[in-house]
Amino acid sequence: MRMRQDKMGKGEEIIKGLGAAEVEAKLKAGGYNELPSQKPRHFGAVLAGVLREPMLFLLFAAGAVYFFLGDIGDSLMLSAFVVFIIGITFYQERKTERALAALRDLSSPRALVIRDGVQKRIAGREVVAGDIIVLREGDRVPADAVVLEAVNLSADESLLTGESLAVSKSAWDGKSNIDNQKLEGDDSLFVYSGTLITRGHGLARVAAIGLDMRMGAIGKSLQSIKEGETLLKKETGRLAGIFGIIGLVLCVLASVFYFLLEGDALAGILYGLTIGMSMLPEEFPVVTMIFLALGAWRISKRKVITRNTAAIESLGAVEVLCSDKTGTITLNQMRLKQIAFGGKTIDLGDYDGDGAPELPEDFKKLLETAMLASQSDPFDPLEKEIKKIGQTFLFSRNASRESWKLVKEYPFSGNLLAISHVWETGHNDYFAVAAKGAPESIAELCDFSEADKIELEKQMTPLLESGLRLIAVAAAEVSKDQMAGKEPRDFDFKFLGLLGFLDPVRQTVPEAVAECYRAGVRVCVITGDYPATAQHAVRAIGLKNSQEFLTGADLAKLSRLELKEKIKSVNVFARILPEQKMLLVNAFKENGNVIAMTGDGVNDAPALKAANVGIAMGQRGTDVARESADLVLLDDNFSSIVAGIRLGRAVFDNLKKAIAYIFAVHIPIAGMSFLPVALGLPVAFFPAHIAFLELVIDPACSVAFEAEPEEKNIMRRPPRKLKEPLFGKSAAWKSFLQGLGVFLAVFLVFIFAVNAGLAEEYSRAMSFAAIVFGNLGLIAANLESGNPLKAFTNGNKPFKLIFASALIMLALVLYVPALREVFHFAPLALNHLALSLAAGILGALCLEPFKPLFKK
Repeated sequence: MRMRQDKMGKGEEIIKGLGAAEVEAKLKAGGYNELPSQKPRHFGAVLAGVLREPMLFLLFAAGAVYFFLGDIGDSLMLSAFVVFIIGITFYQERKTERALAALRDLSSPRALVIRDGVQKRIAGREVVAGDIIVLREGDRVPADAVVLEAVNLSADESLLTGESLAVSKSAWDGKSNIDNQKLEGDDSLFVYSGTLITRGHGLARVAAIGLDMRMGAIGKSLQSIKEGETLLKKETGRLAGIFGIIGLVLCVLASVFYFLLEGDALAGILYGLTIGMSMLPEEFPVVTMIFLALGAWRISKRKVITRNTAAIESLGAVEVLCSDKTGTITLNQMRLKQIAFGGKTIDLGDYDGDGAPELPEDFKKLLETAMLASQSDPFDPLEKEIKKIGQTFLFSRNASRESWKLVKEYPFSGNLLAISHVWETGHNDYFAVAAKGAPESIAELCDFSEADKIELEKQMTPLLESGLRLIAVAAAEVSKDQMAGKEPRDFDFKFLGLLGFLDPVRQTVPEAVAECYRAGVRVCVITGDYPATAQHAVRAIGLKNSQEFLTGADLAKLSRLELKEKIKSVNVFARILPEQKMLLVNAFKENGNVIAMTGDGVNDAPALKAANVGIAMGQRGTDVARESADLVLLDDNFSSIVAGIRLGRAVFDNLKKAIAYIFAVHIPIAGMSFLPVALGLPVAFFPAHIAFLELVIDPACSVAFEAEPEEKNIMRRPPRKLKEPLFGKSAAWKSFLQGLGVFLAVFLVFIFAVNAGLAEEYSRAMSFAAIVFGNLGLIAANLESGNPLKAFTNGNKPFKLIFASALIMLALVLYVPALREVFHFAPLALNHLALSLAAGILGALCLEPFKPLFKK
């Protein structure tokens, strides 16, 4: 990695970062920060996939038979149908591909950059050379970069080197020749795309993107939408396979049967191909792919990104939703409300404004120390609030600290929930140490006695009960010659007091929780806050049984069986460590619950992976959490999860309707293709007629059903069972009877026409009109389970377009002489057209009065 040293200077430029114009120019010149594996399929690849459809092979074969029979008109017509069907399928494929491409962009690793002096989180692909990126624990590095600032910064580079141990990183001094520095290992000045920050934080300037990175053309699956074999895909594949085998067998038998009866081999092949086309449900796998892809795209409009499409089918089955509190249920906008020390508590609002008294000296010291224990340019909302309040009340004292230099930082750890900063004050003999963190951890640093702990708890109780999040602060001095090898527990800390922050509940959450309860979804809140703070928040959102809670300490004492029993009624889990979320996930699953779990940290990853639906935070979450999750919340909002559950249910409902329709509509087509010839009657349908019907069936099942609005009771019914079949026995019987009703109606019309002595072309036209009307009736009946007429008024524009297009096409093939001749039809009188209409609609709707007898 080579870069010009004169472009790497530190100072104000680093804090400001690139400007919008610079970024735009770099994107135009160098392109996006992505690897070849991220590219969507090109036009040719999509078209090649379309041409592999079995229906097209059958149409090509039928066209060839017509050609050899000398019927050039029918051959050309089938060729035209091939073009139409290719166009429809290609449109669907491209629409799906665009949806997946959008999801790839949204679900790719995010990068926190500084642009125009403001920290902002962007897609990793939008990072450009020269960008200043903020590195934090749990983030994946979006591009190769030079470290400019580092505080206890370590990275896992096993992706590149194979070494499992994390390596420390050092900051470039801005002077030494960057080209002579070591590229990897401990104290390297470089971080690389795809590697993971395991500890500390820092700043780095991007040096290489895309193919210029060390990752090169390796490609990474983490930046793509997972397309694994879901239960739905397996089931629809099985259904398509069964139908395909039946269709193939009937195709061969029908060809042989026709040849033995009529002695015409080519006509027999044509007849067999007609039967095969009528039985081939190629729509099954296509519809599943389209529904899941477009369902994920629709959910993304609600600020929920799908990284694993299997989560779409799991969302509607969620029974327990375990949510973080901070930032998900609350706004994560900390407001410092109260300060407490030595039995005294003051409301900060009383000291803010014109004429307000000056803050007491003890509280100034407390606030000042909290600032010293925070980042100078904070990203965390709590530290931002400390800095803001400190600048408001301690302006003159801040100026006196400008010459202080941060010597060492002790970050949070699983063993000590506190952060300590060691400062060079200009005094020759000692360093100043400022610490802040969980009250029990600060009490431990201050060597509190039992009596001190009891007194601290008394002071904390009223603050916690008012919903405040508490941070304790302590200070120490350490001799410079005794600093080496020291840890925070070795310092002689003095307890300074408590800061109480209020994090308001999101206004939309109470209604979202109520909606969960109406939908049969249990809501649990998991937080690291104290029980009293958590209970204040959950009472505000209407959580059931909010008076009961379990703490992390309680979980540690419970056996697996005891925990399984306890969580049946407890909905509040407080002072929970991230690694304890896995215990809760396993306990809920062992109780037979389908669980959705939220998380944002590195240690949340196992729980997110283990949950039926893992949900990571998009704004404050780490890349490790996002990569482990099925869904990513772009706005970290609880209400977005509930919207995702609603849409997940809608996708599954509409997919069931589409599958039911596909099954039903093939029964009259297959019946009218086979039975008339078997009974010695004229041929009712030729391949061209079935191809015409496919022009209605394909867009109906994939566009009209996918666009169907959700049912009104969608969130007023219990979750479906996760292993509930998409097309069970009850649904199969209902679809079979629906299809049978249309078949009998159309067949009776055909028999009526034949027995009335009407010409073969006239009989065929009557039965074809009846099956078109019956097909449209089946669409309406399956779209609306209660009242098919609502399909015209519920806002489903694709259905209305398909309905109108089908009627126009039917009129054209019946009454335009050139088309009528190609389809072997005769023009219908209005009374016979009305008879076909009545028969088709009655056949499609004959089951409506009996629908309540069938389970959904």
